[in-house]
Amino acid sequence: MALHLYDTATRAPREFTPVRSGTASIYVCGATVQGVPHIGHVRGMLNYDVLRRWLLHSGLDVLLVRNVTDIDDKILAKAADAGRPWWEWAATHERAFEKAYEDLGCLPPSVTPRATGHVTQMVQLMERLIEAGHAYAVDGDVYFSVKSFPEYGTLSGQQLDEVQQGETPTRGKRDSRDFTLWKSAKPGEPSWPTPWGDGRPGWHLECSAMATNYLGAEFDIHGGGVDLVFPHHENERAQSNAAGDGFARYWLHNAWVTMSGEKMSKSLGNTVSIPAMLERYRAPELRYYLVQPHYRSTVEYSDGAVSEAAQGYRRIEAFLRRAESAGAVSVGEVPAEFAAAMDDDLATPAAFAVVHNTVRDGNAALDGGDTTKALELAGTVRGMTGVLGLDPLSPDWADGGSDTPVRDALSTLVEALLAERQEARAAKDFARADAARDRLVAAGIAVEDTPNGPQWTVRNS
Repeated sequence: MALHLYDTATRAPREFTPVRSGTASIYVCGATVQGVPHIGHVRGMLNYDVLRRWLLHSGLDVLLVRNVTDIDDKILAKAADAGRPWWEWAATHERAFEKAYEDLGCLPPSVTPRATGHVTQMVQLMERLIEAGHAYAVDGDVYFSVKSFPEYGTLSGQQLDEVQQGETPTRGKRDSRDFTLWKSAKPGEPSWPTPWGDGRPGWHLECSAMATNYLGAEFDIHGGGVDLVFPHHENERAQSNAAGDGFARYWLHNAWVTMSGEKMSKSLGNTVSIPAMLERYRAPELRYYLVQPHYRSTVEYSDGAVSEAAQGYRRIEAFLRRAESAGAVSVGEVPAEFAAAMDDDLATPAAFAVVHNTVRDGNAALDGGDTTKALELAGTVRGMTGVLGLDPLSPDWADGGSDTPVRDALSTLVEALLAERQEARAAKDFARADAARDRLVAAGIAVEDTPNGPQWTVRNS
């Protein structure tokens, strides 16, 4: 089965065929760096990281562009409220986002362009649109004429008569449905020179200019959250197609992370930051929680759901550690059932089911003394979890997802207590052995006695 992806534009799964043979090109709308990242922000990036890993596994080179919106009304307002320069505010939070992506195991993008570094390309795009009659300038502002593009609304299913851009009304617009490409300079705000006067870019213009600058006039996949379908992606598509660019061939959208049924967002005050989450859970456990559901399904946040996901990861980890104590575990091939799930629009719930079924069979093989079969199954698990970015034996997670010095110190203390327990059991001093185990349990360490010796993992508090 070939990879099929659900295309928002056609509202149906489509077989993935890249524009350029052997290479997949992806543009993902990155963060508007206005504050600290929360799990709603990173959920989508993890979804597209899994897509990228599957494309790489399938033999394709992958060019992935993940932009940074570093100039925006909210950035300016929050920086002003904090009494800090806008560029410093943006740079500080850009680093926070990059750290969150890295902490959760995202492969680095091919390039991370900033909006402020691509004004030249934006000006060129506006010039093309004005020349073609799809845009106009008024008093330093530049607008896209929605009614000049007959296909407007087809991506999102919007009816032209019902379109509302959500922008502040201005007198310069010829039609209230038109959207802003360029904003004229305002006192105290940063600005850049253009043929129509100094100003700063509109959000929609930025992504079209950056995507085509790095991936060409036509590329494979444009990804982002479902909340971006309208107006952001609708406007991107309209202005790019109107300028004569084929732009994205497939439009993918991940669903939200919600809390009490509401989209997780800073404006609603219902966010759970990545730094706060990583104080409670290890990074691979949090990644498991966010990539196990299908990317198009809503994730309802709860402590219980994250704890359950953490236990799921620990079952995989415990099996591989147990197998590793019986012999070397190399990365194996993924089974056909797993590949079929991934090719079916990245059906990660089904893919994880294959992983856990294999873990169950591997543990049974170890219990039965069939080391050869167990090591083979462990290699299969490593192959599958590697595609998901969750291989516990990979260099990324070899320390358990914790800082190495901390993990090393913990390991030394735990191993000493386990050795004390083993000595006590050998001496038939079971009270002393139980006391050692109780100390480990009280410290949050789960111990499993196996034919290959005791195995330990860190329990969630």
